[in-house]
Amino acid sequence: MKRILFLLCLFVWASVVFAQRGMRSVQDFGVLPTNTPAQNKENLQRAIDSMSPLGGALLVEPVEGGYPVDGGIVLRRNVSLIGVHGPTGRGTALPDRSGPTGSLFVITDSLHPFLQVESATRVSGLQFYYPRQTHNDSTRIIAYPPTISMSQQESVQGVTLSSLTFYGEYFAMDFRARDGIICEQILFEHCYGYPLSGQFIAIDRCYDIPRVLHCHVNPANMREFGRTFSREVVDAVVRRHTFTYWIDHTDNAQLIDVFTFGAFGGIFLGKETYGQLTNFNLDCVGIGIYKNGSNWKNRNWQISQGSIIANAGDRVENTHPILIDGVGHTALTNVEAFSGDNHALTNHAASYDYLLVRGPATVTMVGCRMQGYVADNPIQVQHPDAHVHATACIDKSGHPLERK
Repeated sequence: MKRILFLLCLFVWASVVFAQRGMRSVQDFGVLPTNTPAQNKENLQRAIDSMSPLGGALLVEPVEGGYPVDGGIVLRRNVSLIGVHGPTGRGTALPDRSGPTGSLFVITDSLHPFLQVESATRVSGLQFYYPRQTHNDSTRIIAYPPTISMSQQESVQGVTLSSLTFYGEYFAMDFRARDGIICEQILFEHCYGYPLSGQFIAIDRCYDIPRVLHCHVNPANMREFGRTFSREVVDAVVRRHTFTYWIDHTDNAQLIDVFTFGAFGGIFLGKETYGQLTNFNLDCVGIGIYKNGSNWKNRNWQISQGSIIANAGDRVENTHPILIDGVGHTALTNVEAFSGDNHALTNHAASYDYLLVRGPATVTMVGCRMQGYVADNPIQVQHPDAHVHATACIDKSGHPLERK
C-alpha cells in the first residue's frame, strides 16, 4: 500500500511539474502590467523563445487594464499564446468604463507589427487595444502596422487564430505571403474588430485551404467602454476603397459565417482563387462581393445563404452587391440583396443593381431575392461573352425574374 501511495504521489507531482513546464504564465517571465512596453516586449520574447523547443503554451493572465507591450514580437514555432476570453464583441470594460481589461495587450508602437507568427502556432482568447487610436476624428487616424502577420522569413503553416478581439486596430491580420514564400492551413475563427484601414483579414499565396469562420467586423465593437466609432470615421474607412476580407492565390478557400459593417468592400475573391462562401452578412458596403477569375478550369466560387446591404461609396452608380470580373463560374444560391438608409454612415439608401458582370464569366442564380436597387434591371451584363442564368429569383417589384 505504501508503495502504491508513493507511486501515486510521484505521478501527481510529475503531472504538476509537467503542466507547469508545458503551460506557464507570462508573469513568470516578468511580463507585468507595471512594466514599460519595451520591458514587456523583451520579457515576452524571452518567454516565447524558451517555450519553442518544448512546444508549450504561455498564459496571458488577466490583469486590470492589460499589459503594455511594444510590437516586433515573433511567436516562434510550436508556441501557443493563450488568454481567457471568447470574442468580446462590444468590449470588456473597467469599472469606470475607461478602457478594456483582462487578457489584454495595450499597444502604442506604430512602427512594427505587434506579432509575427511562425508555423505550428496558436493565438487565442486575447484582446488587442490601441488606446491612442481615434474613434471620432478622421484626421487623427493612426495607420498602425498589422496587429498579427505571418513571418516573411519562411513559409508559415498550421496557424490557429481564435477568439481574438481588436480595439482601434488599423489592419488586424495580414497573411499575404511575399513571392517565394507560402502559407498553408491558416485558421481564423471567432475574431472581432473594426479596422480603420478597412482591412481585417488578408490572405495571399495560401495553397492548402485557408478557413475564415465566424468573424465579425463592426464599428460598435468598443461600445462597452464608450468608444463606438463615429459616422465621420466610418465614412473615412469607406473612402479607402479596401475590402474587409481579401484573398488571392488560394486553393479551395472556405469562408463561413462572416460579417462586416461600414466598409467599402465586403469580400474580395482574387483572380487566382476558388472555394466556397456561405452564411454571410455584408452590411452598409459599396461592393459586397468582388469575384475575379483567370481560367475556366477551377476559378469557380459557390456562394450561398447570405445577405448584402450595398448602399455606400461615392456614387450610387458604383454601388453593387455583387461584381464579377474575369473568367470562371459563380453559383449564387439564396443570396439576398436589399438596401436602405443607415445613420451610422453617409449612404445612398440604395444600390445601383444586384449583379454587375464585366468579364466573360458564367453565373447561375437560384432563389435570389433582389431589393433596394435603382436600375431598371437588377442584372447588368457588360461583356458579350458572359452568360447569366437565373431561376426562381425575385426582383424589387416582387415579380419572378427568369434569365437564360
